[in-house]
Amino acid sequence: MKNKTLIYSDLSKNQLQHLKEYYIQTKVNSMSNEELKEFVLEIISHQINDTIGKEEEMEAWVEMSDFFGEKFEIIILEMQTKYKNDGNLQDIEVDPQKLRQELLEKNSIETEKLDMWDD
Repeated sequence: MKNKTLIYSDLSKNQLQHLKEYYIQTKVNSMSNEELKEFVLEIISHQINDTIGKEEEMEAWVEMSDFFGEKFEIIILEMQTKYKNDGNLQDIEVDPQKLRQELLEKNSIETEKLDMWDD
């Protein structure tokens, strides 16, 4: 008789949540400092660089502002001076759906999708 393969629906919502938390803690604890830095760099880079539309751009702006604090305005002025010949100001009025589709296509081409349960 063949054993049944367990799947997520075999667990209660609470059990699944505990399993996920256990996985996260175990995964993070197993990573080296270099792996952690690479992972965080990838996440933050995606979060800040791949913004789409005004709402996400504003969220990235607030995050950067919070991080830099009082230095933020000085940094902005430095960027404006350093890159003053770049021309036009940002035109945030873009088609978010089109950009999302382009990002999805880019991500599917550049990286293989990994199952979170594969390690």
